Amino acid sequence: MSASTMAPTQQALAGAATSQPPHFVLVPLAAHGHLIPMVDLARLLASRGARVSLLTTPLNARRLRDGGVTDKAARAKLLLEVVELPYSPADYGLPPDCQNADMIADNAQMLPFFLALRELAGPFEAYVRALVPRPSCIISDWCNSWTAGVATYLGIPRLFFQGPSCFFSLCDLNAAAHGLHERIAAAEDREPHVVPSMSVSVKVGNGRPHGFFTSPGCKELRHDAVAAMRTSQGVVINTFLDLEEKSVACYEAALGKPVWTLGPFCLHTRDGDDMASRGGNKSGVSERAIVTWLDKQAPESVVYVSFGSVARKLPKQQFEIGHGLEHCCRPFLWVVKESELASPEARMWLESLEARTSGRGLVVRGWAPQLVVLSHRSVAGFVTHCGWNSVLESIAHGVPVLTWPHFADQFLNEQLAVDVLGVGLRIGVTAPVMILNDDAAAPVLRGDIARAVSELMQGGEEAEERRRKAKEYGAKARKAMEKGGNSYERLTQLIESFRHGGGKDNEHCSGVIA
Repeated sequence: MSASTMAPTQQALAGAATSQPPHFVLVPLAAHGHLIPMVDLARLLASRGARVSLLTTPLNARRLRDGGVTDKAARAKLLLEVVELPYSPADYGLPPDCQNADMIADNAQMLPFFLALRELAGPFEAYVRALVPRPSCIISDWCNSWTAGVATYLGIPRLFFQGPSCFFSLCDLNAAAHGLHERIAAAEDREPHVVPSMSVSVKVGNGRPHGFFTSPGCKELRHDAVAAMRTSQGVVINTFLDLEEKSVACYEAALGKPVWTLGPFCLHTRDGDDMASRGGNKSGVSERAIVTWLDKQAPESVVYVSFGSVARKLPKQQFEIGHGLEHCCRPFLWVVKESELASPEARMWLESLEARTSGRGLVVRGWAPQLVVLSHRSVAGFVTHCGWNSVLESIAHGVPVLTWPHFADQFLNEQLAVDVLGVGLRIGVTAPVMILNDDAAAPVLRGDIARAVSELMQGGEEAEERRRKAKEYGAKARKAMEKGGNSYERLTQLIESFRHGGGKDNEHCSGVIA
């Protein structure tokens, strides 16, 4: 339809659409490790002039507002809003506040949690339908397959956000293409399988974690997620080309869609307050107190220990970690979840450890400002669960990792860090644990922990080579995010690609849909 034959209202709306910034609707998974990078992506897009709406559950929206996300965006004159979607987990037998994966109390709640999230499809559709004009692009987490139907029906371009590394994403895609997930799920098939078309030997099987929605009962969830991936227009990944160039090229070819490598997102968060408040959680130890303690330590002497937001360790394993850190005789900063200190025995033991290691060790109960810690000059190593955010944040700040994976993508992220990039050292875990409170069967012992930490932090040719590679990748990460860098320019291309998007036809911009 030409401009001369448009109705006056359509002409006005079309003119307004061309003068308005592109509008990206972001729909993260309601889990801390998926939410944080999507918030960073929202800030990135808004800082480059786009309008961004981030849709999440009421609990997460409140956390983000309490963390200052919207206030800081307003002060910076960024077009960034946090939108609450009504959510009723109680309909699936969950507590009303179970609106983030970190609120799940036991493993039996995991599947109902993901099933309940599908109910967000209705409020999501109502929100998108009410937008005039239609958004330019929807970016939704790979796990949020319920966004696909709405985007397809309304003709809105949709990208999926893949939270793990590109190395993992390629492995998962190749495994699916060769039917490995189905063969592994068969009760009689216990042998590990080599994933074809990988740069290093990768094996998956019942004893080796191999992705998301691969547990019993999750077949439908995985089927829907894969179908939604296939109907998308591409994928956004929090990585950078100099880190995963071969995997990116192979993944793009196998997927048959553009792979937008825009990271590391965390390097856009340079402001001290933003670095401290990512995720909106609070801690019993203030950021000032943490920095003051770090300032007192020698340069590159501290090992940082944190296992992400979901995995929780039983007291038996906590005791081994604490004794291992005590025996390694290195300064340490250890993050312990409040949920891991439920028993009086655990609390008393930890207080005793703190007294014995006073000055050399700092225990943070609840949450630590991870970027503040990793960017501090005194930190030289990170004991991590190998969630991709943590691995990438450590690499971006030039800090080598001691890998202790638990589930999902984490063992493959470990393989990337250790075998491909050369920035990691294995603590020696070979079997997965269930997501919550399930490490009693095969705990990592204090002697192994002490030896591994000492090996990570000591001198010697191998340790120095890990540090050199980590610093080298850190420099490349900063360059990627600077103007002229690959990630910076890819973000420019992404925004321009969707500048004139927004729904099937102009008539849909009127908000009247059958």
